[in-house]
Amino acid sequence: MLVFEIIAVAMGAIRANALRSVLTTLGIVIGVGAVITMVALGEGAQQRVQQQIETMGTTVLTIRPGQQFWGGVSRGETQMRIEDAEALRSETLGLLKVSPELQSRMQVAYLRWNSSNTLMGVWPEYFEIYNHETVAGRFFTEGELRGRRRVAVLGHNLPESLGEIPPELLIGQTIQLRGIPFEVVGVLAEKGDAAWVRPDDQVFIPQSTAQYRVMGGRDRLNAIYASTESTEELDKAYGEIDRIMRREHRIRPGEEADFNIRNSADLLETFNETNETFTLLLAGIAGVSLLVGGIGIMNIMLVSVTERTREIGVRKALGATRRAIMIQFLVEALFLCVLGGLLGVVVGYGAAELMTRVAEWETVVAPQAVAVALAFSAGIGLFFGIWPARRASMLDPIDALRYE
Repeated sequence: MLVFEIIAVAMGAIRANALRSVLTTLGIVIGVGAVITMVALGEGAQQRVQQQIETMGTTVLTIRPGQQFWGGVSRGETQMRIEDAEALRSETLGLLKVSPELQSRMQVAYLRWNSSNTLMGVWPEYFEIYNHETVAGRFFTEGELRGRRRVAVLGHNLPESLGEIPPELLIGQTIQLRGIPFEVVGVLAEKGDAAWVRPDDQVFIPQSTAQYRVMGGRDRLNAIYASTESTEELDKAYGEIDRIMRREHRIRPGEEADFNIRNSADLLETFNETNETFTLLLAGIAGVSLLVGGIGIMNIMLVSVTERTREIGVRKALGATRRAIMIQFLVEALFLCVLGGLLGVVVGYGAAELMTRVAEWETVVAPQAVAVALAFSAGIGLFFGIWPARRASMLDPIDALRYE
């Protein structure tokens, strides 16, 4: 029998049992749709974080306090002081831009409005490190840092929180931070969130002002930020920071450092590894429904073989070979799985688009995920279709014709 005739007979058998065929493909549709949706969510999250990190700066190095050990026992978190940041700035001039960070949560008040926000005590270089721009006003200056001036730069969302005031109208106005008056000198352009950093909701004041006028002389830093001009200088900068910090903290060669240095690439790599694991887990769970769908295909094909035993006997009596019978049933199983895969891609794409529009979750339907899902569904059709097809091909024509 010609290949086209075999395919035509297989399609005729599927059309003859249209409702059963549609119900059979549902498992594949749900499985492929779930895999596409889960992978799209993972890809969207990865792309979003990557964009956020690139927005915040790919040449940023973050130094944070580590654990202090004595005799192998942790004595708690170590301390970083303003002297550490000053040493880094003075000894890496031309290589690094440096800014310490003093951080505290407090109420920001303006007229009858108030908002709870994070206060950031930083140096003017902080705005260069993170590539900030203003939509109104300016950044505070080195002179205002040295003079401990009560000036503030507001994150992009603050004007809305303080009475939905246009940013330009806030410039020169007075806000209250813990009851202390501050002049607003600038409002930042929108930056977006980067998971661990939310500059749009922060208030920035000179570090010296934060230390001596707001936080009662506290000099324990939350972090020190540094950046290079290019990613090629990151390794050199890392080495210089490590050398200077070890000297300032009197850590001998070979001893474990009591501080941590991380860069944006490290953070992105860590997130990607976690995200890939999570995405594979979700895709694996969704893939179980594909296997269930494959088992359903096999069951239906076995039922079909039993129902069509006399038909198989007649065709064999008329000269159909075992190979022709086997190919026919394989084509039926393969067609059902591929059809289910194609419908599943449509369902998955629609679900991903729905999540983007309704839940505002960023999703990316990758062509590779679609190709793998379709290939997997075709593979399931072949794998679970072989046994029913072989069983049909092995039927004895005389016994088949006697079957009631």
